[in-house]
Amino acid sequence: MKNLAGLMKQAQEMQSKMAEMQARLDTTEVEGSSGAGMVRLRLNGRGDLRGLTIDPKLADPGEMEMLQDLILAAHQDARAKVQALASAEMQKATGGLSLPPGLQLPF
Repeated sequence: MKNLAGLMKQAQEMQSKMAEMQARLDTTEVEGSSGAGMVRLRLNGRGDLRGLTIDPKLADPGEMEMLQDLILAAHQDARAKVQALASAEMQKATGGLSLPPGLQLPF
């Protein structure tokens, strides 16, 4: 019974740490960019798009396909940063405990 009580306490502590981590991720923003900074966007720690900045030089109707590609590239850049941040926060919250492969929290 002693081990079970200790395990339950550890589970509660981990749950508390994960809630704190999620709160930090909700308020954290990362920026992704492409085209030498001509397209920049911001995502929160959940990967939600929070802002988009496009250099006015790209507004040429003949360049719309390139603009769309740059937006996608900037989003991928920011999303990769969000995933790295979430992974680092998860390592902190779990105290380095390895999670099963493919299990990605909080998403």
